[in-house]
Amino acid sequence: MDQTSEALENGHIASKSFDDDGRLKRTGTMLTASAHIITAVIGSGVLSLAWAIAQLGWSGGPAVLMAFSFITYFTSTLLADSYRCPGPLHGTRNYTYMDVVRSHLGGFKVQLCGLAQYANLVGVTIGYTITASISMVAVKRSNCFHTHGHDVECSISNYPFMITFAAIQIILSQIPNFHELSWLSIVAAVMSFAYSSIGLGLSIAKVAGIYIYLHNLKLLNNLTGTTVGVDVSASDKVWRSFQAIGDIAFAYAYSTVLIEIQGHFKSRNQENKVMKKASLVGVSTTTVFYVLCGCVGYAAFGNKAPGNFLTGFGFYEPFWLIDFANVCIAVHLIGAYQVFAQPIFGFVEKLSTQKWPQNKFIATEHTLNIPLLNGTSSYNINFFRLVWRTSYVVITAVVAMIFPFFNDFLGLIGAASFYPLTVYFPIEMHIAQAKIPKYSFTWMWLKILSWACLIVSLVAAAGSLQGLHMMSRNTSPSKLNFFFFFFFFKF
Repeated sequence: MDQTSEALENGHIASKSFDDDGRLKRTGTMLTASAHIITAVIGSGVLSLAWAIAQLGWSGGPAVLMAFSFITYFTSTLLADSYRCPGPLHGTRNYTYMDVVRSHLGGFKVQLCGLAQYANLVGVTIGYTITASISMVAVKRSNCFHTHGHDVECSISNYPFMITFAAIQIILSQIPNFHELSWLSIVAAVMSFAYSSIGLGLSIAKVAGIYIYLHNLKLLNNLTGTTVGVDVSASDKVWRSFQAIGDIAFAYAYSTVLIEIQGHFKSRNQENKVMKKASLVGVSTTTVFYVLCGCVGYAAFGNKAPGNFLTGFGFYEPFWLIDFANVCIAVHLIGAYQVFAQPIFGFVEKLSTQKWPQNKFIATEHTLNIPLLNGTSSYNINFFRLVWRTSYVVITAVVAMIFPFFNDFLGLIGAASFYPLTVYFPIEMHIAQAKIPKYSFTWMWLKILSWACLIVSLVAAAGSLQGLHMMSRNTSPSKLNFFFFFFFFKF
């Protein structure tokens, strides 16, 4: 940023080093954008899809998956078109989701967007801390089951693994900005394909077993999923179905970081077209994996599908393959955490710099020389960035330790973010940008889509809150009180 400011003050920008807006040259491509999207989308949500389809059945599960896939891609194209400002500032970049809303809608909607986006990002980073620790615990439990038998309890605490995950994130969080994370997203995307493929392969192997195949003949004809009076009560059926919708919504959540991803493309006037292609690649790829993992997982386990089909021990053997899959999950979530945390870091640091521009603690970059094999390399350290980002990672880890509820937490995050960030704002900005006449056919069907998604989000949130309430019965009062304080503070 110091180099950029100097270039601007001198009245020129070196084209080889800076883009049209005076910022350092961007290096992103459709490949790196697709990797970011896959990293953000194929996350811990894929692990709960077999359970979600078990609640909705063959008639509802795949249909809901495809519906969310279509809606997510469609609204992401609308959001991509909003990247550059309209009106007098036409062509000027928007760097965050809030900037986009400010350019197209303005007013209180900017604050509403910020509340929804950053609360969701905080929730996702907490959820990823929970899921990564569960996967690391699953490695030790898998080895325990292999050694001592499947009936042994093999109880292992999540806390040391949450601390380990947080320690790794503290180091990675010192990466200054989003466009320097491409390598991490590519690694994470490869890991997501790896563990999704392992889960899919194990599910296929289980379905192919003669006994399982015969046992599941009647389950494969169960169009409505879990059976009332056999698997669940009538009320549980309703609440679990709502929660399953929230889990699927969470599995497609990436609108919160779409603008940040689009903002790392090489400078050009057609970033929206590249982003649409990257969204098509990312959403299509993840949908194929989701349908396969969810449907084959349900075929393998039937109505007894676990909430997390790799860490819930739907599979025990081969234990080494289960271990590898869970290591892949943990590695993937290390990268995914950063994809969702970087917008939070950037938002707070931008506000702090604007409010206290002369504060040396906030603004000064200190150069650190790092000896390497072939010479010396330098790294810039900012003390405010070091303290703030470290504090954030520690706080999310502490909250994750207090209420590690996997499925219910994912469903709540999905329900809370899907409507405002994936549907409402992209549609409203498209209507404003395209100047669509009120009560025209296009205006009406866009509004109907928006209202329908609002209803879906509300019922999904209700299901997840009910699930959290049931889980909280087994939680100590101090943890429960902290959870409700955090929830109301967040929403």
